[in-house]
Amino acid sequence: MGIATSQQLTKYYDQYRDTEITFTKDIIRALGLDPRQVYVKCNGGQWPCIINSTSFQHAKIIVGTKGGAFQALAAKNNPTANLRFCFNEQEGDGIITFLVSSRVAEIRPYMNSKDLVIVTLQFAARPPDDLIEICGRLLEANANAVRRREERIPITEDSKRKLNLAKEECNVIVQSVPRHCVVRDISFSGARVILIGLSQYLAGKEAILRLEFNEPSEIISIRGTIVAADLIQGRKDICIASLKFDESSLPLSFKMHLNTYLTAVRKVQLSASEQIAQQKAAQEAQSAQAVQAQPAPSAQSVARAAVSALAQQTGLVPPAQAQAQNAAQSAPQAAPAQAQPAAPAQPAASSEQAASPAPASAEAAAAPQA
Repeated sequence: MGIATSQQLTKYYDQYRDTEITFTKDIIRALGLDPRQVYVKCNGGQWPCIINSTSFQHAKIIVGTKGGAFQALAAKNNPTANLRFCFNEQEGDGIITFLVSSRVAEIRPYMNSKDLVIVTLQFAARPPDDLIEICGRLLEANANAVRRREERIPITEDSKRKLNLAKEECNVIVQSVPRHCVVRDISFSGARVILIGLSQYLAGKEAILRLEFNEPSEIISIRGTIVAADLIQGRKDICIASLKFDESSLPLSFKMHLNTYLTAVRKVQLSASEQIAQQKAAQEAQSAQAVQAQPAPSAQSVARAAVSALAQQTGLVPPAQAQAQNAAQSAPQAAPAQAQPAAPAQPAASSEQAASPAPASAEAAAAPQA
């Protein structure tokens, strides 16, 4: 049995707290329960009993009316009792035993029998983690068999190890004839296998797929129907057959093997997501430190930025900026006036020389007329 984390145990307890498990033959074999080592202790005595069902809140046991267990449990004021569980470890030869403290809640005849009664024991507190883990894995496997029934698991070396699948080579029995085959992928609802045969003689036939698993070492037989068979390209005697399992008779141990694989893959995905989140958080922390390391802006720059933002919102221009704009507008007009040159002054002598010959010429013109 694997080691579940406290978070996983809490999830099992909260999610399946009131779900009751009836100990059928298939469930007893899948959980490894040893019914011969189940006892009830009450008033200093210990008696064997048959455990009928259990949940994380209560358990129901069957005892005889003529034994000492019935007399002790049927006492007044609902006496306290301890129920002893015993499970065989799937990965070894050891056993797991623990006691669950409880109190008698109800006693009623079993199947209208006068010799047997069924006693309901209400747990006094949260049961031990071993019971939560063992029953939680079973309940989770049943839930995933419905929720993830179509999820295909390709058979590789890694998936075989996580599935505890001994080998991909197995047998499929078609019309009472065993055939060797190789499993390509598998799911809760079906599987695909490669086998020797003609496709037209395989489609629609009932089949039994036999898979060999480790931990615990067992061969699981799964009933189903071959819904399709396609020839492999280039070979006329080998085909790929698709099996659809009969989900009503799907062995519980097979569900638990597939659930073990899905849980392991889920843990890997969660750990990868956590690493990515941690890297992202580290990058954000470095960015924050870099921002803090930059020098803080001065009070003057902050004031200027605030005034500029206010001016943009209101349409007003700050005084300093207005003076700068006025100076920029007046500067181009003053520059051309200063740059225009003055008219050059003519010398006085030349003007006098130009004016003096005029009277002489006039007198010369008047002389001949006289």
